[in-house]
Amino acid sequence: MVGQRLVCASANPDKVREIEAILLNCGVVLESRPKEIADVEENADTLEGNARLKASAIAVATGSAALADDTGLEVDALGGAPGVRSARYAGEPSDADANIEKLLKALLAVEATTTQQRRARF
Repeated sequence: MVGQRLVCASANPDKVREIEAILLNCGVVLESRPKEIADVEENADTLEGNARLKASAIAVATGSAALADDTGLEVDALGGAPGVRSARYAGEPSDADANIEKLLKALLAVEATTTQQRRARF
């Protein structure tokens, strides 16, 4: 018996494998996003909103049900920032080193220096 088929909206192979592992015993067959489908612009105000944009766009492009996620770093001392803007926290274009530098400066600015004060989650 073939399970429910879903197209994964992510083009990140590591993320696809992670989602496949989560769905392993759920009867879901996860298909990779076709390479010819362009990235979806993530311009929503929330992580959930970006996931919805991606899933909807991939579903329309493939004619199949789609699954998407969006991830952002939420730091307690910064009121949940950078959140939905994590990848471009330091500006465009996305630069991981610049994002880290800006994050560390922001933590110092609010005097968050201990591990407890720097609690965060993806």
